[in-house]
Amino acid sequence: MTTQPPKEGAAPDKRDASAPVSAAGMQQRQTFSAGSAWLDSTAPFNPGGAGAAAARGPARMLICGDIGGTKVLLALAEQQGSGLRWRLQRRYLCAHYPDLAAMFADFMRIAGDAALYPGDITGGCLAVAGPVSEHGRRAQLTNLPWEIDAAALAATHGTGPIRLVNDFAAAAAGVDAVETADLTELQTGETEKRGVRLVIGAGTGLGVATLMWHGGPEGGYRPLPGEGGHLGFAPTDELQVELWRYLQAQGLRVSNEHIASGPGLMSVYQFLRQRAQAGPDALDTPEKIAAQAATDPQGLAAQALDLFFRVYGAAAGDLALAVMPRGGVYIAGGIAARLLPQMQASSFMTAFNDKAPHAALLQRLPLRVITDLDLGLKGAARIACGWAQV
Repeated sequence: MTTQPPKEGAAPDKRDASAPVSAAGMQQRQTFSAGSAWLDSTAPFNPGGAGAAAARGPARMLICGDIGGTKVLLALAEQQGSGLRWRLQRRYLCAHYPDLAAMFADFMRIAGDAALYPGDITGGCLAVAGPVSEHGRRAQLTNLPWEIDAAALAATHGTGPIRLVNDFAAAAAGVDAVETADLTELQTGETEKRGVRLVIGAGTGLGVATLMWHGGPEGGYRPLPGEGGHLGFAPTDELQVELWRYLQAQGLRVSNEHIASGPGLMSVYQFLRQRAQAGPDALDTPEKIAAQAATDPQGLAAQALDLFFRVYGAAAGDLALAVMPRGGVYIAGGIAARLLPQMQASSFMTAFNDKAPHAALLQRLPLRVITDLDLGLKGAARIACGWAQV
């Protein structure tokens, strides 16, 4: 099934009501299997292949989530054998809630209204945009003052144990579930079977994770989370030196995330406006800047977007040098997915490969953009099912 992307802030209540929903017994369902890409289907389970075994074995209900700094995706999924289907999905805006606990309670109320009861939830996995501690029990979001206690959530609502993982560990776990239609190749490269993979994504922040093969020929990829987006920003020309000074003057330890992120694009635009001594305007969100850049290719917004992609590409190339991902570099996150044509036309790849004396090595790395905005949610589901180890 195909849905239009939900509009930010469109919900009359606290939820984003434009998000797709599929509940028990309702018409629209999504199905995927442990060994294949996610598929759209009106059937309860994915027929054929690995999904053919889905009808065997007891079913269990799982809670899955992708908790970012701007939005949250929550879902209930039913696993049976090697198949899984969504039973309920909701998209929320963080600005409408004081904390995750209140949002979680709202989701559980909706689940109860759909005859999907917390007591039937045997476990789950929530991917959070920040470091996770206490073996997946607690987390602090990096770009929101939210503390998450998984045990408290489970105890309050009577669910099975809930595990927290880093959001880009979940995104990395979701790579094997991405359909070919949701991949756009920016550099063909030479893919090495079972080679290291690197997943990078700019959104509210800049997420990074690595995928390492484990378990021999019959094994699989294991996500290794990190906070690589907070590596220091390394300017590559005089304009970028000026940008670094502009941000450093604000008292920041200037990292790549301060530029290669939604808030970072705002900072880049404000820097260029100040530098050009431009008057006030109404471009006060990353979305407005991107829209203006498309309208006026020579204007400050377009210049800001190109500088943004240059820094983003250079940061991705530096991370690739660190792990040499011959299994592929995957660019995830909402910015790349929504601004793919602009990214393709930008100097992103030039900056990625500009790594003398090892530019030739970088040019041999496959690089693809993932346009599936549910990547983290699907990865959380795979972790909850035990199909991906973190």
